[in-house]
Amino acid sequence: MAWYEEAVFYHIYPLGLLGAPEFNDHSEPVHRLRELRPWVDHMKKCGFTALYIGPCFSSGSHGYDTEDYRLLDERLGDNEDLRWLVSCCHEEGIRVILDGVFNHTGRGFFAFRDLREHRENSRYRNWYCNVNFWGNNEYNDGFSYDNWGGHNLLPKLNLYEPEVRNYLFDTVRFWVSEFDIDGLRLDAADVLEHGFMRELRSVTDSLKDDFWLMGEVIHGDYSRWVNENTLHSVTNYALHKAFYSAHNDHNYFEIAHTVRRQREMGIGDNVHLYDFTDNHDVERIMTKLNNKRHFLPVHVLLFTLPGIPSVYYGSEFGIEGRKERGSDASLRPALSLDELNAQDNVPLQIITALGNIYRNESALWYGEYREMDLTTTKYAFMRGDILVTVTNSDREESFDLGLEGTYTGALHGGEISSDQGRLRFALEGNSAEIWIPSQERVKYEPIQYVPEQTSNDTTDGTGENQTGSVSERPAGGEMPKRAEAGKSLEDMTVEELQAEVLARLAANGPLTDRMKREVRENVYRDSLLNWVKSFR
Repeated sequence: MAWYEEAVFYHIYPLGLLGAPEFNDHSEPVHRLRELRPWVDHMKKCGFTALYIGPCFSSGSHGYDTEDYRLLDERLGDNEDLRWLVSCCHEEGIRVILDGVFNHTGRGFFAFRDLREHRENSRYRNWYCNVNFWGNNEYNDGFSYDNWGGHNLLPKLNLYEPEVRNYLFDTVRFWVSEFDIDGLRLDAADVLEHGFMRELRSVTDSLKDDFWLMGEVIHGDYSRWVNENTLHSVTNYALHKAFYSAHNDHNYFEIAHTVRRQREMGIGDNVHLYDFTDNHDVERIMTKLNNKRHFLPVHVLLFTLPGIPSVYYGSEFGIEGRKERGSDASLRPALSLDELNAQDNVPLQIITALGNIYRNESALWYGEYREMDLTTTKYAFMRGDILVTVTNSDREESFDLGLEGTYTGALHGGEISSDQGRLRFALEGNSAEIWIPSQERVKYEPIQYVPEQTSNDTTDGTGENQTGSVSERPAGGEMPKRAEAGKSLEDMTVEELQAEVLARLAANGPLTDRMKREVRENVYRDSLLNWVKSFR
């Protein structure tokens, strides 16, 4: 099977991550791309097997206003830096996908500069769509032209012009020969000419085995783009929207309906759309979720529903990002991996665990999808012989499924078995589990914690927060040991603070499994310190 059908993608917007200046003065290259070496190790550790990075080539500002398709953006370095990065990724078994911005160029692209200088006499006048020398624009060019999205910064290429097609095809050949890339994400594929994409598919099929073409498509029937003659995949914006709104609205019917609708389009188990929870154009998933505890079920669905899972850089650490005054800058921040890794991080635990499970369980790549149970607040489905269950409510949810066998929870541990042809169990609120048939399968280390709640939306009606694990799982584990007498609270370790909380709870009454679990799952020192001090 093709590598991309089994891939887990990591998405990097390099100009943002590496803190490049907003505008390119085209001075000497600054070799920022070399700073990605630790991120390659991070990707491998988390289980990512493919990198989508872009835009990468010389532009005037955000990268999608390309000025030179065959030169790495000077703010990132030079072409040798890109060759080096692809080589580093390949050494670690990570494929590399670049942005192909073929719908439009920047105003600094050589053909557009020639058009401005020579107007009607430019040999490139047919390279752009609907050039009108009786018109004008805000740049006072003395002519008008079609653009992308109403932005004259991005003049639209005429993809019906043979010279334009050949130039772009030669560019792709250059990228493969010079950088050894493994595929392309086509920017604005929903407005690209279909004949161009069919010819591009023929070109790339001849260049490299399993070269992957994925297109940015927002709305519509995805099968128009995804077929054996055009693209291998497109961005699954429909499922992206359903991921967060089905949790915010407590309505799993939205996700299930989206999956059904796509299957009606012909997008079945073996047609792999590019699934994501956020990217460089939309707000971060942790910002969009009303209940931050839903980070777990959202990402379990990302890694288990049919499709190719992708995580946007930084979101595996649970960072937030909101559009501000129409700007995408906060969605594309500079980040320090050392600082992010300096503390225990619950979302990173979850993503790493899911990456490990996905890598080992081929049923999550090719297994038949079967819906097993669905209400507004719980959802169960099979991928081959793997059972997936998620909940979005604040209360425990019960499942009663027509399944035989014994299953082990890959995320939280615990085991469930059928009785007289029925599999009956309960899952605590705002939780998820991936149930693996117990016999002769990989054993996974259970994750210990779920994200802290930061909204006012997650009490179960008694004022207690749910823990997000299988309700039948015992508290388990050794109790933390108390600190030596006389040690100040401020000097105590996390484990010692946990022990102090438990001691104070025990003084007020019997300790329940839930109470023990909540203390053990709180690994945040400041939170524990305040908790201890709250006792009188």
